[in-house]
Formats: sequence, structure tokens, C-alpha cells
Amino acid sequence: MADNKHKKPHAIIIPYPLQGHVNPAVHLALKLASQGFTITFVHTDSIHYHTSKAHPNTGLELFAKVPESGLDIRYTTISDGLPVGFDRSLNHDQFCAALLHVFSAHAEEKVAEIVASGEDVHCLIADTFFVWPSKVAKKFGLVHVSFWTEPALVFTLYYHMDLLRLNGHFDCPDRREDAVNYIPGVKTIQPKDLVSYLQETDATSVCHQIHKNCFNDTKNSDFVLCNTVQELESDTISALQAKIQFYAIGPIFPNDFCTTVVATSLWSESPCTQWLDKQPIGSVLYVSFGSYAHVTEKDLLEIANGISLSKVNFVLVLRPDIVSSEDADPLPVGFKEEVADRGIVIPWCRQKEVLAHPAIGGFLTHCGWNSILESVWCQIPLLCFPLYTDQFTNRKLVVDDWKIGINLSDKKVITKEEVSYNINRLMYGESEDEIKNRIKELKKTLEDAVSPSGSSEQNLSQFIKKLMAKI
Repeated sequence: MADNKHKKPHAIIIPYPLQGHVNPAVHLALKLASQGFTITFVHTDSIHYHTSKAHPNTGLELFAKVPESGLDIRYTTISDGLPVGFDRSLNHDQFCAALLHVFSAHAEEKVAEIVASGEDVHCLIADTFFVWPSKVAKKFGLVHVSFWTEPALVFTLYYHMDLLRLNGHFDCPDRREDAVNYIPGVKTIQPKDLVSYLQETDATSVCHQIHKNCFNDTKNSDFVLCNTVQELESDTISALQAKIQFYAIGPIFPNDFCTTVVATSLWSESPCTQWLDKQPIGSVLYVSFGSYAHVTEKDLLEIANGISLSKVNFVLVLRPDIVSSEDADPLPVGFKEEVADRGIVIPWCRQKEVLAHPAIGGFLTHCGWNSILESVWCQIPLLCFPLYTDQFTNRKLVVDDWKIGINLSDKKVITKEEVSYNINRLMYGESEDEIKNRIKELKKTLEDAVSPSGSSEQNLSQFIKKLMAKI
């Protein structure tokens, strides 16, 4: 036992190969390494290719600068079953099919290789959305830690999808439209606020198969780590803890919020701080639709025209594939010329650096969970435009529960007039001060959680203690 007490835990970390999952996984690796862990971090070849291409100065070893910090992180890659150049975003179902059927073989082979190298490996930390980790961990005698990168509310909705099905709210041709009030730890939630996949009547798609299989797998995990804060979702987390070892350890940010020693972005980042430096404090609306979801051409035109109509200064981030088409410039004709004196359009940026800039006064967002946590940290009010998956549920937390943002549109059809009205309402409206006060309180909750005596730090310590006992 004396040896065990001083054993250095070695964890293999495998993030889900999407930008929103990669970021917190990298920062979790750095956090655990700073607690004395040896980490072997495993990216897919595709993620490695895009990250290296976006950051040519990093070379082939993305974690090369980490040893300078005294941290022990090794790095390797595996195939996800598809060619590196294959466009995963525009071929979502094929990508998901590879992750469902093929990826587990590559992951198992890599874990076998690491174990066979003579390394004393103790645990496998893998994204909850994978369908294979508990089986692979069991095969190699490893502790299985499931890493959830979204709020606990979304986790518990997926975890109880059988209850939703049983009660006729999911996977039924005549789906119920009344409120859901039977999920443990969730007061009441409207069907429109469920995860997009749980709003569907047909649950036979490859994505639905992933969700069903991954949560069956997660029920066999030893621990679940979640990038949320206990105080933000206390009832939901308490109900989950009655069933599984669930630890809220968020927000998982680098020590210096705006910088990290490891490149994580899949696109090269356009600098815009020089432009922001010339703008008045709190005058700029930051607009980004995230790293993966697509916007319809019609919606994008209305949003762009609404931004123009609002007369607000802005930074608009438009990925090249944003409307899922070959259109090199999906913006309205003449838009860039019309707004040239008060806005810039860029393909990608360092989001945390932009949100932390004093010129930013609001964020028109798709409601990705990382974007929400980063906005709260920077005390930036949110204008919510959810597109798919967890973003509808995240919107509920932001607008209905925490009241730190407003909806871009309350109708199914977006109009430029409504977009313009809500932009100005967010930036200069009557409720602006109320939102800013609430977001200030929420920022304090996040800061307290990651302080040495805070809930997230205490939860992480408790997890490590239990993990060591299991090892």
C-alpha cells in the first residue's frame, strides 16, 4: 500500500475529434499533469493535421513546449477510420458512422501499444460520446473515466433517454408536446429545450445510435468528470451523484485565460486586436457560430442584414463552410462595403482573446458550452441563436434560468428587423444593466469554484483520491 500512495498515475486521454471537445480535453490534460499525472494524449490524425496546418510553428509535436513547464505529457495520434483530407463537417453522417463502427479498433490498438511498451498505465480518460471506452478499459485492466464536455443538464437528459421514450417525449411518431417533469434533478423542461436529437420522432440515425450506445457504455464507467460548476447545476448534479460517481470540475480553462502552451485551434486565427483597440469600450458585438454547426443561407442573410441595420460595431467570424455550400461569399451583395467603417469579417479568431477585450459588449452565439463558459468568465452578455445538439438546452440555461442573455429570435423565421432590434436591446437596452449584474454574479461563482478551496478544485481532489484508491 505504501508503494501505491506514491505511485504516479498514468492516464491515456482521448478527446472526441471535434473542436469543442478538443479544447477542454487539452486543458484537462494540463491540469492533471500539474497534479502529478503522467499523460499520454491521443489525437486523431485528422485533428493533428488541421491543428498543425493552422499553427505551422508548432511542428509535429503539439505538446513540445509542455516539458518546459515540468509536466509529463506524451503525445501520439491514431486514425479515425477516414482519410485525413475528408471533410467531416460537410459529411457528418459518414464521420459519425466511422466513429461508431471503425474508430474503436484504432483506439484499442493504440491502448494495447501503450500498455505493451512497458508503461505502467492506470486509467483511460475518454470523451463520453465514444461508444467503446468501458470495454477497452476493462480489457486492459484500466480505470475508465468518462469526460463530459457539456452541462450536467444535457448529460442527465441523455442518461434518461429511456424515460423520455417511455413517457412519449422521444422516439414516438405522435410525440408529446407538454412539459417534461419527471427527470431526476430537473424541475421542468419544455420539449423545445431538449437536445435536438431528443426532439426527433425517428431515432434510427447513426447519431442516435451513438447516443444510445455511448450512454450505455458510460453507465459502466468508474467516474464521470464534467466541465461544469456544482453551484450552477446543484440539483441536477446531486441527482446524478445518487447513481454514478459524477464530479463537476469546471470551468476547465488554462491558468492564463487567454494563452495556452498547446495549440488547439483547427483553423489559422486572424488577428483582430488592433482593430478592437480602436473601438470604444463595450461597443462591439462579437458574432460567431462555432466550429462545426452550419447556418442556412437564408438565416445568414437575415442576420447579416440585421447587423447592418443595427448600426452596431462588430466582429463577424465566418468559417469557409458556414452555410454548407460551395459559395465562397454567402454574405449579402454589398454587405462588406456597407459596413466597412464599423465591422470586420474574418474566417476564425482567438475567441478567448476577443471576448476578454474591453471593446466587446455582447456575443451573438450558437450557444456552444465552451462559448458560454468563456463569455461568463469575460462577463459578456449573450444573444442566443442555437443551431443543433446541446445548444437548445444551453440556451435555456442562459436565457431562462440564469438570465444572462436574450434570444436572437422568438419565432421560427428570422427577420433582419428582429435581429437588429435584439442586437440593440442586448447592447444598449433597458435590461442591459440587469444582465450585466447577473453575469457578474455568475463570474464570481466560476472564480470561486476554481479557487483553492472552491467546489471544482475540491471535487478534482476528491476524484484523484478515489482514483488512487482504485489504482
